[in-house]
Amino acid sequence: MKDAQFGGHSKVQFKCSKCGKTTIVEIKRRVDSTVVMTPLPSFARANASSSNLKLPPIDPGLRLPAKAKVVLTIVSGPSKGASHTLTKPRVVLGRKGADIALNDPEISRHHCLLEVRDTHINLKDLDSTNGTFFEEERVRAAMLQDGTEFRIGGSVVRVNFQAK
Repeated sequence: MKDAQFGGHSKVQFKCSKCGKTTIVEIKRRVDSTVVMTPLPSFARANASSSNLKLPPIDPGLRLPAKAKVVLTIVSGPSKGASHTLTKPRVVLGRKGADIALNDPEISRHHCLLEVRDTHINLKDLDSTNGTFFEEERVRAAMLQDGTEFRIGGSVVRVNFQAK
């Protein structure tokens, strides 16, 4: 197989002339090969630091519990051991420009949203690249209660409601 013939494709599809079965072959690129990307993806553009975060309007039912504080503890990952006490009922977790920034390269800039409703928290993925996981399944949304954990990137986060 010649690079010039298939070099622009990451996968090539072949059809067997005997049985008619279609096979897709993934072409492995060398680590040192140059890949041209046009148009540039958003992360590579000059204004990548500007936020395109569009959150839904704040629900009036959101509120921090009156008799407890909500604490997020990083159980594993680059920020292991850190804890964050929520000061508002709606926070964005992510890398940069988020309400709670975690130093984890596998986390998107705006990765997920937590919305506190007294005794539980709604977790919503914000179309993150690597996903949000609850009970080892990738989820778009989940309901968290005291002591539950979820994973974003390489970080596991535990939610606790602690008496004030």
